[in-house]
Amino acid sequence: MEYFREELFPCVSLTAVQTDKFKTGCMTAYLLTQLHRETAAENAVLPYVLRRGTKSLPDMRRISERLDALYGAEIEPSVRKLGEIQAVGFYAGFAEDAFLPGKTNVLDEVISLLGELWLSPATRGGLFLPAHVDSEREQLVERIERVKNDKRSWAFRRLRENMCAYEDYATGAYGTADEAGSIHYVKLTKHYKELLAVSPMEIFYCGSRPGKEVAAMLREAFALLPRGEIDLDLGTDIRMNAVEEKPRYFTEEDEISQGVLAVGFRLGECMDDPDPAKLAVFNAVYGAGVTSKLFQNVREKLSLCYYAFSSIDTLKGIMAVLSGIEVDKYDEALSEILAQLDAVRAGDISRPSSRRGAAWRTISAPARTVRTILPTSICARPCRGRTPRPTISRRLPRTSRRRMLPPSRAAWSWTPYTFSAERRPRSNEQARISASRRNAV
Repeated sequence: MEYFREELFPCVSLTAVQTDKFKTGCMTAYLLTQLHRETAAENAVLPYVLRRGTKSLPDMRRISERLDALYGAEIEPSVRKLGEIQAVGFYAGFAEDAFLPGKTNVLDEVISLLGELWLSPATRGGLFLPAHVDSEREQLVERIERVKNDKRSWAFRRLRENMCAYEDYATGAYGTADEAGSIHYVKLTKHYKELLAVSPMEIFYCGSRPGKEVAAMLREAFALLPRGEIDLDLGTDIRMNAVEEKPRYFTEEDEISQGVLAVGFRLGECMDDPDPAKLAVFNAVYGAGVTSKLFQNVREKLSLCYYAFSSIDTLKGIMAVLSGIEVDKYDEALSEILAQLDAVRAGDISRPSSRRGAAWRTISAPARTVRTILPTSICARPCRGRTPRPTISRRLPRTSRRRMLPPSRAAWSWTPYTFSAERRPRSNEQARISASRRNAV
């Protein structure tokens, strides 16, 4: 495996990983811009509008036929939120030439089509087609609003909006429905041209081709990319403490069968020099899996919730805990969630089996780090119940700093929010069917 990085044009960089481990390759091409409530929706809808057609392939049918001719390659719009940076662009997946019949160069064709999508969209009179923009605008509004149908995602969204009410982080990757509903094809065309000229672009490739060959293909495909005065003021404001002196509590009511308890924490002093590896180990011990303290104690041992897991955004310095609870068990569930965090702080971590010994030995360092993690906001509980009394008195200094995010990390870093899958015990009927199938084989 070989790593290659090179600047193709001003603030247009390629990060390539050459490997022959896979039968398929992938490539992403993102424009990076600061996340703002006013422009997030316009940024998010752009790749979907661009995917509707190009000058030589004016509709999605023609694009699909072109991709099918490339042995089922795919190019899909992609919108990501990395801290307070918004990344909008495309993801491409394709088969490696070594596994295709005859002499082919699929990568070159995919890169050519990728450049065409970015630089030669289907237009009329220099403007995006109104039908394309109107259709994608409606779908974007629906994409934003349908989050409420998933109560777990909705609780997490409301937690973020309340906890970071005075920060750009409160805005979602797709923006807001109000801003999305006001998108107009003339304004969007102007915004597209400005964004293309002033935003850094990060391209990531993983496949069997050498980085220099990929760079040469990209230079040809993106030769007409306009470059102006690049906006390099990209970063994430990391607050070391909460907005209020005491934890804040928010309650929302809805017609649902079970409540959702969402608890937010600022990581605090450890974000002065964050160590993602240590934070990942801490998160795994606390709540990111079926062997974590939250799962084993709050769910399995005490039966206070249907699920409980934690996730950490190392770019913003925020940890969130989500739990599905019965309304009348709210106080007990909250107390136990905080108690398990205190246990990790105190180093109360059981030694795992020998096959996990290496991971366990790394706990000693993050155990000291997580002592600075303090609850700062408890939000989005869509169920009835009295508001609990705040119990946290220790505070961190009221400081914040702006953390600049290297563009390369923005392009290929892991997704900030990962949720562990909880495997439910199978019923006797399911076990019987599985056994019969095995016997038949």
